[in-house]
Amino acid sequence: MTTHATAHPEPPATAPLIDLQALVAAVRRRRRLWLTLAFLGLVAGSALAVLLPPPPTAVTKVLVAHREDQPNDTGTLIRTDVALLGTTRIADAALRSLDSAEKAEDFLKDYTGLGLTNNLLQIEVKAKTNTEAVARAGALANAFVADHVRRMRETAKAEAKALLDQRDRMRVELAQVNETIGKQPPTTDPKGAAGAETLYARRAELNSRIADFDQRAAEAGTGTPRLVSGTQIVDAPRALKHSLLKGLATKGGIGLALGLVLGIALAAVGSVVGDRPVLRRDIAAHLGASVVAELPGRPGLLWRRRRTRAARARLATSLARTVRGSTEPLSLLELGCARSAGTIALDLARTLAQDGPVVVVDGLPGARLAKRRPKPGDPDVVGGERAGSLRAEERQIGVGSVAPGTAWTDLQYLGSRTVLVVRTGHGSTAWLHTVARQLADQHIPVIGVVLIDADPRDRTDGTLWDVVHTALRGLADRNEPHPHHSDRNDPQTHQNGSRQPRTERLPLWAARVPDDETEVR
Repeated sequence: MTTHATAHPEPPATAPLIDLQALVAAVRRRRRLWLTLAFLGLVAGSALAVLLPPPPTAVTKVLVAHREDQPNDTGTLIRTDVALLGTTRIADAALRSLDSAEKAEDFLKDYTGLGLTNNLLQIEVKAKTNTEAVARAGALANAFVADHVRRMRETAKAEAKALLDQRDRMRVELAQVNETIGKQPPTTDPKGAAGAETLYARRAELNSRIADFDQRAAEAGTGTPRLVSGTQIVDAPRALKHSLLKGLATKGGIGLALGLVLGIALAAVGSVVGDRPVLRRDIAAHLGASVVAELPGRPGLLWRRRRTRAARARLATSLARTVRGSTEPLSLLELGCARSAGTIALDLARTLAQDGPVVVVDGLPGARLAKRRPKPGDPDVVGGERAGSLRAEERQIGVGSVAPGTAWTDLQYLGSRTVLVVRTGHGSTAWLHTVARQLADQHIPVIGVVLIDADPRDRTDGTLWDVVHTALRGLADRNEPHPHHSDRNDPQTHQNGSRQPRTERLPLWAARVPDDETEVR
């Protein structure tokens, strides 16, 4: 006899270090955090633009001519000029022209230089008023031009002096050669004639070099006026106009970007450190039960409330169908959504009230349902102390909590079966494992999970296909099959029609505990 084994997807042997899909979903769920930080950054940037406007600033531009200018210069010369602008010598010269007693070290903090091109220098000066800023910018530009011209002239003078000194030494040597030539008597000796030719050649060389030094010295002196006239102020000092709207847009945008980046980073780090599952797939796997319904966590907009009410009605009808098919009491256990769990319990009780008396047992912390003001048509609500003491003809629906601090042994009095009502992203992975283990120890099967405030963009599957014996869709298998129902399409059926026992997929926490220490029903 050949059997057909159903292939169930097994979880990966090793989980990835970071699940990007879960990380993106967690960050998207915490959009309130990063949107709030982005808004705060926008407000802070705008406040800085209004409360701390930029000080009065003047700008001027100076054309700087260099002797070493080359078309392929990478900006070394203009960077040198910027560095020279930031020296105390130029700052002192500018302050002296302004008759200011301010220290040069303090004045250096109020202005900056920027090389726009290889020969164009921009100077920005800050002051208390626009007039003072313009005056300081002009004095600083004039001091820089004067210092640059002085350095060029001193360089040209030093170079010309060096050339003339070399020329004078050549002239002294030429005089010695001429004197030697004049003292030599006429001779026909070949050796004497060769020595005379050497002296004449040396004299010609010295005359040529002397002429060259004269020309180079003249060129060094001639080039200085061109450099002096080429270094000048090409853009007179003027005060910059600051636009409040532009400042608001610039600083507000910077604050918005910084706040957004900081918020997303905090949300990502918090989601990784907190380890709170947000996907249907992960919540179902950690609890060992399938997701049967989803409800929004907040009322939402007006046009979405009708959709929310319809979803609540469908959930109540589905749970009522499950309760009617069994005599075992049902409980709703919440994790992070006590209000939603109480609302679902009241909807279910109203639906079942057509079949007979229904009592809602309030086991929530603080007895939230028992203390509420009843509305017309609401079922009877009693406290958790009356659980288990109700009359047989009264159908019991228990509402409790599986939050930290829960009295686990009291959950069995609320119902022998349960539906978990879980807020997405509320419980950590470790606590979801704790809930699943405690319910298994109490022999309370979880027939489904209702997610509150689930991510609408979540496309993962929250159904565990190999735990049919506790799922809502598998409760019909406990009863006799319908005579017209066929098991030909059932993957758990033999080819000869006999059924194989179903395999149970344990929750993730059970795989980490030895079989002799864990009892799972």
